[in-house]
Amino acid sequence: MAGLATRKAFLRHLSPIRKKRWVVYAKPPFAGPQAVLAYLSRYTHRVAISNRRLLGFDETGVTFRYKDYRRPAAERQQVMTLATDEFVRRFLIHVLPRGFHRIRHYGLLASSTHKDTMALARKLLGVAVPVEEPEPDEPPDHRPPCPCCGGPMTIIEAFARWCQPRAPQ
Repeated sequence: MAGLATRKAFLRHLSPIRKKRWVVYAKPPFAGPQAVLAYLSRYTHRVAISNRRLLGFDETGVTFRYKDYRRPAAERQQVMTLATDEFVRRFLIHVLPRGFHRIRHYGLLASSTHKDTMALARKLLGVAVPVEEPEPDEPPDHRPPCPCCGGPMTIIEAFARWCQPRAPQ
């Protein structure tokens, strides 16, 4: 791996791989196409680890939360602490090399071509453009129900988020 540290050496290593014709053998999914899409979406449309999953770091390493999909749903949330250098190594595995693009920034779902490609996809699939429903004249009533009677709550005062409510006089 040390021999691939320079950009030139890495590109030289990738050159024959990029020229090769790839044939992908894919079996039908056991749980159906929805399971495949759910699996792929975890890797194609998210960052390697979000800030909210990082729980802490100190001299022992980095502690973070992750999901173990091999466990039952109630036990999936797990916590792991890795040595800092191992955490960074694993994180960098998910950083794409220069010249590669994430799926959401390239191809069918790229924002620059999204409108045109979606129109073409709908045409090829014979699917009509979804009709947008007009906005209602009056906004819906967003008042929470009263916990006692279930009727709509009556707003008696509104205050800014950063202000404390006043005490009764």
